[in-house]
Amino acid sequence: MKFSLSWLKAHLETDAGANEIAEKLTSIGLEIEGMENPADALKPFRVAKVLEAGPHPNADKLQLLKVDDGGAEPWQVVCGAPNARAGMIGVFGPPGTYIPGSDFTLKPAKIRDVESFGMMCSYRELELGDDHDGIIELPEDAAAKVGTSYADYAELDDPVFDVAITPNRQDCMGVRGIARDLAAAGMGKLKPLDVANISRSGGGPDVRTEDPEGCPAFYACTVKGVSNGKSPDWMQARLKSAGQKPINTLVDITNYVMLDHGRPLHVYDVAKLNGGLVARKAKPGETVLALNDNEYTLDDSMTVIADDNGAHDIGGIMGGANTGSDEATTEVLIECAYFTPENIARTGQKLMLTSDARQRFERGVDPAFLDDGLELATALVLELCGGKASEVTRASTPPTEQRSLSYDPAQCLALGGIDVAAERQQAILESLGFEILFPREGGDPSSGGAKTDEREMDPGLRRGTWTVTIPTWRRDVAVWQDIVEEIVRIEGLDNIPSTPLPRKPGVAKPTASPEQLAERKARRAAAARGLNEVVNWSFISEKEAAPFGGGSWTLANPISEDLKVMRPSMLPGLIAAAKRNSARGAASIRLFEVGRRYLESSEHPTIGLVLTGEKSTRSWQGGAASKFDAYDAKAEVLAILEAAGAPVDKLMDFGEAGDAYHPGQSGTLRLGPKKILAAYGALHPSVTKALGLKGAAVGAEIFLDAIPLKKKVGHMRDAFAPPALQAVTRDFAFVVDADLPAGDLVRSVKGADKKLITEARIFDLFEGPSVGEGKKSLAVEITLQPVEATLTEEDLKALSDKVVASAAKLGAELRG
Repeated sequence: MKFSLSWLKAHLETDAGANEIAEKLTSIGLEIEGMENPADALKPFRVAKVLEAGPHPNADKLQLLKVDDGGAEPWQVVCGAPNARAGMIGVFGPPGTYIPGSDFTLKPAKIRDVESFGMMCSYRELELGDDHDGIIELPEDAAAKVGTSYADYAELDDPVFDVAITPNRQDCMGVRGIARDLAAAGMGKLKPLDVANISRSGGGPDVRTEDPEGCPAFYACTVKGVSNGKSPDWMQARLKSAGQKPINTLVDITNYVMLDHGRPLHVYDVAKLNGGLVARKAKPGETVLALNDNEYTLDDSMTVIADDNGAHDIGGIMGGANTGSDEATTEVLIECAYFTPENIARTGQKLMLTSDARQRFERGVDPAFLDDGLELATALVLELCGGKASEVTRASTPPTEQRSLSYDPAQCLALGGIDVAAERQQAILESLGFEILFPREGGDPSSGGAKTDEREMDPGLRRGTWTVTIPTWRRDVAVWQDIVEEIVRIEGLDNIPSTPLPRKPGVAKPTASPEQLAERKARRAAAARGLNEVVNWSFISEKEAAPFGGGSWTLANPISEDLKVMRPSMLPGLIAAAKRNSARGAASIRLFEVGRRYLESSEHPTIGLVLTGEKSTRSWQGGAASKFDAYDAKAEVLAILEAAGAPVDKLMDFGEAGDAYHPGQSGTLRLGPKKILAAYGALHPSVTKALGLKGAAVGAEIFLDAIPLKKKVGHMRDAFAPPALQAVTRDFAFVVDADLPAGDLVRSVKGADKKLITEARIFDLFEGPSVGEGKKSLAVEITLQPVEATLTEEDLKALSDKVVASAAKLGAELRG
């Protein structure tokens, strides 16, 4: 929200400068996003007088001026403005001056063979308005100011603040609300609200509300005999400082009251209405041509303002183009209604329509300010446009029920960490508009207590529990913790002492859980193996979620349609990251991410990885570049699982990984038939195509919450204890069924003697007529690690028999 310093001082009596105010605003939670002074850019421009104006010798539409800007000699200026003439007072930019409206710097130049120095300027060239029909004409009394900076002459030295208003501070969506906060913080005194006592006559307009859910209250009055035109300079200046474009006096008044007090209003040209106005639900398919010249199709959840001809306004969001005021308007109806925040938010989201009014109504405007808001607007209409005001029609009642909280001043120190005296807490709350009822001695506030205006009270009365009445403009205050927040932010967050948390003596014990330790080890292992970590949004589009079964959780109010679904898999984000890297020329892409998947009932910690592009580059030794395959993904998965503490030697490789993977080129690693620790394989071509990734890719997901972990995990590595005896290796070749998974044979062989056999691995595969149809030969190398004594031939023979017997359980025969 933007506003000028002079506008702020219309509500705040203060001597503080702009920088001091900006610093205080940030300290009380109203963050300054920027501050600029329009005068800074206009300082070089000077009030100047045209001494002479003659025809240009080589151009019919140009004039040759002699301009006095208070310097030693007048300037020669070539000018094409139709209103340039001798004796006029204007604004002159000398050579070297930057022209903000045209984005160039003045230099001496020849125009049609005549030298020109500087320029007489228009309002548009100074970004002070849209007028570009001629140069600026100042009144004759400006002749006494020739040579003065135009910024000083026009009193443009008025800094503009740009404040970021958080969604919970609806009371600060008007300049007066910001002034109230500054006054509470000691930056001055809040001026009383001046609501004029308007003389009204005649009955009020026919307005009503038939939608108590969307529009609980609809107030209105009419003003006859108005004369509409340009709003006064002071109002235009304030609106421009807020980034608003002045339209006409009637429209500018409603915008001004909205920015000044956070109270949106609307004016209708009564001549363009047919019958009374009603706030009602829109009819399905009903359309409204809004002020932005766009037509919107409505549904029956939306509130509209309509007459006998149909809907004209999208209630609380934007007025209609057909009933607005213009220069011919002579009678207006001023609408001041209350719209429920939830209804406004839903309507704006559905229509994808935002406006200044919507920003305020969906946060929640003050429901008790309808009468005052209407009086302020009516008073400005009468002052600036003339006319006679009717009585006010009040259709229904806004929700103005008083809310109160029980609050103990001691809670400020307990929760906020800052000791603020009860008297100071009282002063802060009262300056923010809260009312306090103190307990009677020996009683409670509900039985009747001392009110805040009883200043000469025993300080003891301030002890105990207060009853704090919340002002109607503070919709965000709901619990006593909010009261503490108000006191602490006004007192100053910088005043909270830094207090270290208590700790036990001695060396601090590690606090990471087994799950956290496993995740850290897995992340380090992935990075150590050459994978690059990425961090993606947990939200993806419905299109990205579809190949993975769609999302279970969909956001009701997403940032965009591309961030609408909570991801059911880590792979969509990784594929998108791989696509971006590939588009930028990356030849070998190895990515992983540690995050959460969101399934039907809960979220699941997961590590995802994607490998695509070249596994190894072409070389004179290795030949052509090689690509990643499913075994590369499996190798990464096994390494990461082992680092995380999973019992990889007990894992079984079962079946295919799912529809997102290529059939026959994927698998799952399990502990038993149901407990899946990981899925891996080549990604299905339809998946990579749908997500825009060119070329083949392999991927995997490791389900961290499925890994069985020890409850007590040491934070130190086990001491290295190398075996005293040398290991022995033995090779076996077995003929097995062609469809037998090699991993099953490895596990069976390794289980023949769990004490001596420390490793078993496949080192050869052979298929051919010599082993029989439907058969294959698998060669297994086992590593034996003696512990107590060197293995004898008898020991080795006995162990070999165990290995063969164990393999035979799978139908394997020792190959002759």
